[in-house]
Amino acid sequence: MIRLKASQIADIVGGKLNVDGNTQVWQAPVFDSRKATEGSIFLALIGENADGHDFIDDAISRGAAFAFVTKDVKQPNIQVDDVYSALSKLASYVRTQLPNLKVIGITGSQGKTTTKDLLHHILEGIGPTISPENSFNNELGAPLNLLRCDEETTFCIAELGARHIGDIANLSSIVKPDVGVVLKVGNAHLAEFGSVENIAKAKGELIQSLATDGVAVLGTYDEFTPKMANGFAGRVITFGENTGADVRAADIEIREGCPHFDLVDGEGRVSVGMRLVGAHQVANALAAAAAAIALGVSNEHIATALSTAENKSKWRMQLHELPGLLIINDAYNANPESMEAALFSLRLFAQERGGSAWAFLGKMHELGASSSQAHEKIGTLARDLGIDHLVAINATEYGASLNYENWENALSLMSEMTPGDVVLVKASRAEGLERLADALVAGWER
Repeated sequence: MIRLKASQIADIVGGKLNVDGNTQVWQAPVFDSRKATEGSIFLALIGENADGHDFIDDAISRGAAFAFVTKDVKQPNIQVDDVYSALSKLASYVRTQLPNLKVIGITGSQGKTTTKDLLHHILEGIGPTISPENSFNNELGAPLNLLRCDEETTFCIAELGARHIGDIANLSSIVKPDVGVVLKVGNAHLAEFGSVENIAKAKGELIQSLATDGVAVLGTYDEFTPKMANGFAGRVITFGENTGADVRAADIEIREGCPHFDLVDGEGRVSVGMRLVGAHQVANALAAAAAAIALGVSNEHIATALSTAENKSKWRMQLHELPGLLIINDAYNANPESMEAALFSLRLFAQERGGSAWAFLGKMHELGASSSQAHEKIGTLARDLGIDHLVAINATEYGASLNYENWENALSLMSEMTPGDVVLVKASRAEGLERLADALVAGWER
């Protein structure tokens, strides 16, 4: 964060100054008192289970200069009407003070985090780069991510999520992206939005937020995303696996579960051999490549970075190579599109190794009225792909022959696994199936 005095910050956020105005901060705010450091601001947020005001002393003891509060407290503070609003105002101000900073906004129904990780790996070889920790993509995370930037930062990657129409427009007004990347419009969060058309409208707010000198980077994997270019006066770069895309993949091969392809753009053709698992990673790689091209990065640098990038985010197609058994932990999240991709990867691994394919699947959340149909479709796909053992955990909608109420009971199936088998564990985050993956790893090692 840029260095600011408490008096300046109080003026920026419209708060009451209850701390020495000359007190300075230079670290990004924190909402977990245990992460407070010298020169930081503590955000006293009030949640369902805890009140941040109860942890101000702990934050101050660890170096926080003061807290943003909404109650009368004795500790150094700036009192505001709403901490979230104050945080947004501070982030908006800091953005205006960093005119040379290039901000890349990323949204889409799937692939945001992996694309963010790949783009970070590309850009960090060019200049200092900030990207979200975990999934900081909402009204709290996006401003906090931006506030980690300072005068030395070259690039800031902003992952923008939405649960309502207007969310991305609001976040974009804060981070002011120079490049907007829309990956794909899918069924994730269908329950909140009611229709795929509404999801497309929400994602399209990112492109509408761009200035005329901004760049729209649009995927070609659905019917809605390419249309977001309509009415946009700035530069548009499309990406995909068809010959009409500006940035595309040619001659795709899957070797040991990882994509290899030629990256083709206006500069020419360069080879990429990825270390990430799954054919679906091609789309994520192309999105990251197109965003980097929008920033003037050479395709040779991009190809090298894509070929050396490792899996940075846990529980996303995370491989556990055990003696005689491969476990794929993809338990971070799930929607119909990512389920399909994971099942295809499972089949490929099992074919290469000659063993049986085990799919331990939990529920996909936030699908609304289409939930039962979506689960049935995935169950049918698993059978069509020849997945040997489809195991449903608290999700009878898959129509699996093996159903368990909880993951602990499903562990009994380990005795039926043999060397050469491949196991996939996948569900929406709320199901907590990473615990099953961990237990399988520990059990097999024993």
